[in-house]
Amino acid sequence: MAEVLIFVDHVDGAVRKPTLELLTLARRIGDPVAVALGNGAADTQAALAEHGAVKVLTHEAAEYADYLVVPKVDALQAAYEAVSPAAVLVPSSAEGKEIAARLALRIKSGVITDAVDLEVADGTLVATQSVFAASYTTKSTVMTGTPVITVKPNSAAVESAPAAGAVEALTVSFSEQATGTKVTSRTPRESTGRPDLTEAAIVVSGGRGVNGADNFAIIEALADSLGAAVGASRAAVDAGWYPHSNQVGQTGKSVSPQLYIASGISGAIQHRAGMQTSKTIVAINKDAEAPIFDLVDYGIVGDLFDVVPALTDEVKARKG
Repeated sequence: MAEVLIFVDHVDGAVRKPTLELLTLARRIGDPVAVALGNGAADTQAALAEHGAVKVLTHEAAEYADYLVVPKVDALQAAYEAVSPAAVLVPSSAEGKEIAARLALRIKSGVITDAVDLEVADGTLVATQSVFAASYTTKSTVMTGTPVITVKPNSAAVESAPAAGAVEALTVSFSEQATGTKVTSRTPRESTGRPDLTEAAIVVSGGRGVNGADNFAIIEALADSLGAAVGASRAAVDAGWYPHSNQVGQTGKSVSPQLYIASGISGAIQHRAGMQTSKTIVAINKDAEAPIFDLVDYGIVGDLFDVVPALTDEVKARKG
């Protein structure tokens, strides 16, 4: 089978879930070959092999941490030239999109971003996308060169499929541009113990109806009972009730979890654009005419201050 190149998103050897999803999708197309870079690259082998990587190309160098994306593009290009893959798949983060675009330009290929599914039809790789604020679903193909595709988190279920995962050292020569932009400092993100918003399988969000920063405690309690991430509408973050890093929407983060619970959110198009590809949507709002109810799978017309705590108690009771 043809080989498919996978760019590995990991933290010191711990492979992040979107990469494991890419391996599942890649197996539909061919044999996944993973590219792991930076500190702990070799430590990714076990997880990657467990999920289908036939080969793991690794390279560790200080440049990957000390400079911005160009060193990673140099390495992915080296892997592309060594493997001659049928496609290159990259997690659809802000960094991933930049890496994909730069690689496509270098290898004179087309790029597709934010795919939610991949399939092969009549020998051609077809990517499914949700576009125009998820109002339409399109199917796209790359007409020139090797397809370079970024895939949104939660687009595929992670499936175990043990493979060889043979580790090979990748030879990389960094370009002059690789050291053009240096990272001068880092501030560690404060950990909440909750999953990353864009990768979470369940997201519980609060909006204007939460009516204050202190009241977000009930949103957090429901999220914690479900092992979920916490999101917020633009109105809530603009009011200073919750950090902007947790904003879901067209000007915030786009999420596509298995379950999305919107509490006190009216459903403005700006918010809907960031969450309406969620697999199951539940809304809690005391306004029966709120636009969010046009979108949901399940709607509860009621006061969130009554419904959310009751729901939290029920989840805890069922979990024992």
